[in-house]
Amino acid sequence: MAYSELSVRNFKRICLINWSLTLPMLILFAWPYYLVSVWTGISVNVAQIGGIIFGLPFMITVLHGHVTMALGALHRHHYYEWLTRYPLTYGFFFHPVMFRTRFRISIALAAILIMIISWLLNG
Repeated sequence: MAYSELSVRNFKRICLINWSLTLPMLILFAWPYYLVSVWTGISVNVAQIGGIIFGLPFMITVLHGHVTMALGALHRHHYYEWLTRYPLTYGFFFHPVMFRTRFRISIALAAILIMIISWLLNG
């Protein structure tokens, strides 16, 4: 039997790996923002929320790269179409706009804007 990278079994495996990588990568990418926020005197709550918002686009980029490496650039749209068919299970929190560069940059800029506004209000 030939193995197909476009099988449902492979999609489930990729999804499981992505879900298991989500929290560690989010923490990895959020802590620099958190440290800078704390050093500038911003409240811990705003620093935590801003750190999560700041870490999201980097985490999404790495997960998108994982899907691209697993399936190839020409076939990754099949995986994303599969995710949209299961919005309450495998595709939970998935929306196709998440992988657009403009969206990820705007999230990172929003987090930086939150830091600047908080710093101005506290300072």
